[in-house]
Amino acid sequence: MTPDQIAELKRRLGAGRVLHTPEDLETYAFDATATLRQRPDCVVFPRSAEEVADLVNFARKHAIPLVTRGSGTGLSGGSVPVPGSLVLCTARFDAILEVDALNRTMLVEPGVVTQRIAERAAEAGLFYPPDPGSMRVCTIGGNVAENAGGLRGLKYGVTRDYVLALEVVLPTGETAWLGSRCVKDVAGYSLKDLFIGSEGTLGVVTKILLKLIPKPKAKRTLTATFAQLEHAAATGERILAAGLTPCTMEFLDAITMQCVEEYAQVGLPGDADALLLIECDGHPAEVEEDFEQVRAICAEQGKVRVAQNDAEAQELTEARRVAFAALARRRPTTLLEDATVPRTSLADMVRFIQQTARDHNVTIGTFGHLGDGNLHPTCLCDENDRDEMQRVHRAFDAIFQHALDLGGTITGEHGVGLAKRPWLEKAMDQPSMRLMRQLKATLDPDGILNPGKILG
Repeated sequence: MTPDQIAELKRRLGAGRVLHTPEDLETYAFDATATLRQRPDCVVFPRSAEEVADLVNFARKHAIPLVTRGSGTGLSGGSVPVPGSLVLCTARFDAILEVDALNRTMLVEPGVVTQRIAERAAEAGLFYPPDPGSMRVCTIGGNVAENAGGLRGLKYGVTRDYVLALEVVLPTGETAWLGSRCVKDVAGYSLKDLFIGSEGTLGVVTKILLKLIPKPKAKRTLTATFAQLEHAAATGERILAAGLTPCTMEFLDAITMQCVEEYAQVGLPGDADALLLIECDGHPAEVEEDFEQVRAICAEQGKVRVAQNDAEAQELTEARRVAFAALARRRPTTLLEDATVPRTSLADMVRFIQQTARDHNVTIGTFGHLGDGNLHPTCLCDENDRDEMQRVHRAFDAIFQHALDLGGTITGEHGVGLAKRPWLEKAMDQPSMRLMRQLKATLDPDGILNPGKILG
């Protein structure tokens, strides 16, 4: 970008909402992948849809790549800038505009932190279920862009399941309202669903109308540790086969458990091969009945610890939430990936990850969402060690290929971004790839929105 273009942005937004010095720009050069870096030319902070539309028109006029960013917690490089780009940061575009308890909806701007949404819903006696691991800092706009999931995905689904409507600024600078406030609406194509999970490549989301649900009246929590990984996987399968649907059924392998115990000291055993964290919620009578069945199934092959109160339940849940932070303390670089396989292939996948780590002489801890087969193999390494990083990439290539061989996918919730882009054509057939390219070319013919992401 030229100095004149940056000066023009300052006149439009005010100098305090335009960053362009190298030291300021460095903060926006990467996301949580850490190893993918590119400094933008400029960062701007819009506060309204009108300003976003103005910035989109500005970028289109000057052929400037425009990359939308929230808190930068993404794990696939989706918000990493491209050379010469303008970053549109929504962090100050963060109002909760309306909470409608009667219609069970909340209207928010894209920069609202996910935790705030959950708290405001709770204040109204309602519940917003999606709970990404980074929910204390990630923004709802980023959740929509990546179709974020979380620990409660088994029972409650992902972000897409709670988006009723979106306000989107299109690459043309036009603003469209997609969806409606109605519970049922089948008029025309479901255009909002095109933008959920599109990683900022098709438009800029400026408002989100979220669906809320009644708050569960009761919750019970337990952990179960197992001497063998296969016992943990089989236990999960038996729970689901019994017709039970816990709100949370999370998995930690031995390496992750050791790191979590060193970090959080919550009393996890040092000799177990796997741990399950399980929560049941809903009506009190139903919770007690389901929880007792879950506890009995876990006790067949595992050692069960039942939380005796809310504080202990929170402690056990927090042990899972800090898994990434706990692993990250071991080595200078932590690469958190995700791959999803059918639930019945989970034990096979985890064992393959463990063997692959040994084959390539790297350290990988694995945790994830047992209930939906979404695993997070996390490699502890040093990005300054070229030889090690080559081994790491070969290991992950093998892991992704095995996931596909098992009928799985290369990403369950982190998105494609830059990191998974080389694998997308292996995961999808050519007609699907062609359709996505046609969609991108139709909506963004100038290719200014987050270029290079997903499709390249």
